[in-house]
Amino acid sequence: MIAIVTGAGSGIGRAVTMALANAGWSVVLAGRRAEQLEKAAREAGPDDRAVAMPTDITDPDAVARLFGRAVEAFGRVDLVFNNAGISAPGVRLEDLTIEQWRAVVDVNLTGAFLCTREAFRVMKAQTPRGGRIINNGSISAQVPRPNSAPYTATKHAITGLTKSTSLDGRAYDIACGQIDIGNAATDMTARMAEGVPQANGTRMVEPRMDVNDVARAVVYMASLPLESNVQFMTVMATKMPLIGRG
Repeated sequence: MIAIVTGAGSGIGRAVTMALANAGWSVVLAGRRAEQLEKAAREAGPDDRAVAMPTDITDPDAVARLFGRAVEAFGRVDLVFNNAGISAPGVRLEDLTIEQWRAVVDVNLTGAFLCTREAFRVMKAQTPRGGRIINNGSISAQVPRPNSAPYTATKHAITGLTKSTSLDGRAYDIACGQIDIGNAATDMTARMAEGVPQANGTRMVEPRMDVNDVARAVVYMASLPLESNVQFMTVMATKMPLIGRG
């Protein structure tokens, strides 16, 4: 089984890459930082099982090369984990620049669309036909955090992309699901140990969970036969303040 993971050099993407490799998958690691990707690929397995492919997922030609490299190396694509994402500075909405807005939309939404579009092209043409796409949504796809308009808007949009992909993929044996993650312990959430803004204007420390728990959840979603699908899954730190926030 062959997987492409975006944002694979660090955080959730790296953990999922390792978990997939340990479960017997061959993985193409995509991301912007070549050195991190190469290091992760070496840890994931030998060259015939893990391939690093530096990729700007906002560039349609780069995404086409990514999928071409996967087919060249392994013959097909069975899974795409649309994980790559960024956020804007946590400033008041009226202080956001259009450049900050567009940067988040380009990576989080357009990048996921470009990878999905290319996945459709490959998965429809290969034999056996079909495959699975899993989108990283975030709990912001359910309720926002303060001062998070670009990130939250794109994650709500990812839910729409997930549903449309799931519907449009039915005829071609392409399944699509979404995992919404809350407070996985990565560099991106390290600030939570010192307190993050809450909806009532206060700051509080939020508990985090082992990122490998997320990775195991993604591997479970990926392991299902194509006639079965986890449409949406939420995996979160048990005591984080999500329930009651929205």
